[in-house]
Amino acid sequence: MSALTDRLRLTRRRVIPAVAAAVVLAAAAVWAVRPAPESWTTEDLRLAGEGGVELDARFYLPADRDGKVPAILLAHGFGGSKDSVRDEAESLAEQGYAVLAYTARGFGRSTGQIHLDSPDHEVKDAQRLLDWLATRSEVTTDSAGDPRVAAVGGSYGGALALLLAGQDQRVDAIVPSITWNDLGRSLVPGGVFKKAWAGYFFGSGSADLSALAALTGGGGGPEREGPAPDVDPACGRFAEDVCKAYLQMATTGIPDETTLALLSRSSPASVLSKIKAPTLLVQGAVDSLFPLSEADANAKGIAAAGTPVKVAWFTGGHDGGEGPANDSDRVEFLTLQWLDHYLKGEGDTPSDDFTWSRVAGFSATSRDLATNGYSAEAYPGIAGTGTTDVAVTGPAQPIANPPNGNPGAISSMPGLTSRLSSLLSGGVAIDVPGQHANFSSAPLTGAIDVAGSPTVRLRVASPTGEAVVFVKLYDVDPNGAATLSAGLVAPVRLTGLPADVTQAQPVTVTLPAIVRQIEAGHTIRITVATTDQAFLSPATPAVYTVAVESALTLPTLAGTPIGDPGNLWWLALAGVVGVILLGLLLLLVIRRIRHRRRDVTVIEEHADTPLVVKGLRKAYSDGFVAVQEISFTVQRGQVVGLLGPNGAGKTTTLRVLMGLTQPTAGEIFVFGHRLVPGAPILSRVGALVEGPGFLPHLSGYENLKAYWQATGRPWADARFEEALEIAGLGDSVHRKTRKYSHGMRQRLAIAQAMLGLPELLVLDEPTDGLDPPQIAEMRRVLQRYATDGRAVLVSSHLLAEVEQTCTHAVVVNKGRIVASGPVDDIVGDSPSVQLDVSDVPAATRILEELGVRSVKPEGPSGLIVDMNGTPRSELVASLVGAGIGVDRLVPRRRLEDAFLSLVGDNSRGSGDR
Repeated sequence: MSALTDRLRLTRRRVIPAVAAAVVLAAAAVWAVRPAPESWTTEDLRLAGEGGVELDARFYLPADRDGKVPAILLAHGFGGSKDSVRDEAESLAEQGYAVLAYTARGFGRSTGQIHLDSPDHEVKDAQRLLDWLATRSEVTTDSAGDPRVAAVGGSYGGALALLLAGQDQRVDAIVPSITWNDLGRSLVPGGVFKKAWAGYFFGSGSADLSALAALTGGGGGPEREGPAPDVDPACGRFAEDVCKAYLQMATTGIPDETTLALLSRSSPASVLSKIKAPTLLVQGAVDSLFPLSEADANAKGIAAAGTPVKVAWFTGGHDGGEGPANDSDRVEFLTLQWLDHYLKGEGDTPSDDFTWSRVAGFSATSRDLATNGYSAEAYPGIAGTGTTDVAVTGPAQPIANPPNGNPGAISSMPGLTSRLSSLLSGGVAIDVPGQHANFSSAPLTGAIDVAGSPTVRLRVASPTGEAVVFVKLYDVDPNGAATLSAGLVAPVRLTGLPADVTQAQPVTVTLPAIVRQIEAGHTIRITVATTDQAFLSPATPAVYTVAVESALTLPTLAGTPIGDPGNLWWLALAGVVGVILLGLLLLLVIRRIRHRRRDVTVIEEHADTPLVVKGLRKAYSDGFVAVQEISFTVQRGQVVGLLGPNGAGKTTTLRVLMGLTQPTAGEIFVFGHRLVPGAPILSRVGALVEGPGFLPHLSGYENLKAYWQATGRPWADARFEEALEIAGLGDSVHRKTRKYSHGMRQRLAIAQAMLGLPELLVLDEPTDGLDPPQIAEMRRVLQRYATDGRAVLVSSHLLAEVEQTCTHAVVVNKGRIVASGPVDDIVGDSPSVQLDVSDVPAATRILEELGVRSVKPEGPSGLIVDMNGTPRSELVASLVGAGIGVDRLVPRRRLEDAFLSLVGDNSRGSGDR
């Protein structure tokens, strides 16, 4: 679960809201000056949590503070650490706050186990941190032991902020973001287990054992495998009760009473009536994990207690990232405004108006997505301020539930769905034939601004008396292209059903809240499916019958566009000159902001370099260090071969590069951008790492098309025909991939990596499974790639191919680089020669007695000899003196020789990790 998700970059990307000239001018005066890097100091700490747990923490202080300052307790998202919220902490410190960022128990270098924000564990840890803040002389206090403090965090950290405020009245304000209200409802919506997200996070927590091993003395030699001592490999760093709860839900699909009780204790819903800290709730509309309904429930519960609460929606979330730049700017402004008033006492009381946004298109200046922002006087909830009924029609239809939900429809892919595709088209939505029913409307006569949860009434029949269905709302354009907004679906578990649909009672289905304008001329399609890969479907096959009972009800919301000149009517009194001056000021500030953003987010010295790897290290929980320390650079125009024996760390390096695993230390920059999982810069990288993976019930063509649609980029940019020509699949591209051979799957994966001809191509053993002509073609393809100013990083065990293909090589052994540079420089003057002799066995015996390093046969009359310093003249003289004819002797200058001389006897390993 992401933290405040890179949105709280308060000095890096400033909003200039056009709601009042005073705000604009004040913002311009303050934010036009970029704080120097020395504007804060840091102190790394080990702080005591509840029950003897040690928490890894970092304390930030503004360097230019005048006396005491208020504090912010900054919590990270699931799987993160104090380092994952570094940018937010620095930004807040620049704004004059003392910031305590820490790693929650069970993660990173903090000890303890993961209890899912339990009031008895994580919340009490946070209370201990409040105690510590109260002892710091730099922090403002309201009374003895009571620091002036706000709790800020996203997702896992957002729930922590809510639970802490409900348990400890010392908290003065909170800003929870993209988080949950009821964890049981979030993980089992509609009574259906959300297996993909739950498995994603359970796997993340189970795998985070490296730091635990180091802290507890676990580990061992490189040959030892398995988790740290005394750690249940089935549970990892999860507490036993949390582990059992997950296993119980994942096995049965239905949480039992014990599991529900545990999830309830970790749910802010249980403490909302006790929260007195003014609350700014920020929630993303592109979020299949914690949809808008979770913030809605939190807002209503907190407001019912009389506590000030404000809600803001943005176009992002767990599936959509931080959202477009201008949208996150709006949220950043609201956050700073909230904290400044309730902690510093600065500015007027923030209004309780409601703001939201929706995608408007692409920015002409930054090429990023842009949104239109809107405001309303009060938060309307997810029911909207009005409704529009749209008739959807279609006959009752049978739909099949396959065994174990396989094959399954696709709505979203947690952790994998493209940010752009989520924001634009809801990911790659695929419904399986025979497993879904469609009910469509007539073309709309006018646009509908949907903002909230649509509802529809269905009738469902099942021969088993039970059914699990997934209800979706598609926006279908006049060309038939269907968009599933944000990839959101409504799972529904139904019981007590008749076998005849005419006897079924209507059921009202509430779909997830969306924010979307459905344009005139479009149609709306309600799809009812039996499967979804993100959820656990019934294992027993059955055929259901579904029918629509009544019209679809769409919530609508009218608001005032943020920045609408109507809000600035009184500026007309200043005359045309004032307006022009204000416009010029805005342009200057915006240009400076953009320049500053570029300077901060891009390392200029690497901005034109495809790949820079610095000090990369990867250690595992059992003590095995796959990568000791690796640093190298890939420049434009280069084809760089990553070479090394099994176990040297090649594949591990590539897995870190593509965000498939987290490094223990070090940094990676792609075109100057620091690489983190899900970074937008990855859109400029094509990759084939750890073998191909495709949906077996789709053809190769359909798999490639689905992949490209998920990127959200124009179809014309795919260079589809070129990629298919490279793959060389011919008509086989239209066959189901489950029928592909290994070589065919490899060729399809290469075509997928090359779609769009990315600027940096990363390939792990790309020739695996290819025949010689295809290998030769691949060689030409990679070389052609580099001549166009792109770059390629390729690992391979075929040294001859690397020598013929690559311009540069990086040789790795035992997790370290032993040589790097141009291939010609690495090969150098080889110590080997190639001989053609009249008697191979006799010549071999003579040469071995002479003391050469090795003798290997090469063809019927050839020998490859590593001379080990023996002069060539002595070698020839010995053979001729023994009566053996020497027909030819030439130097053998090959990469393989240089490679073997570099890695020595370590060319055999136990496999890369």
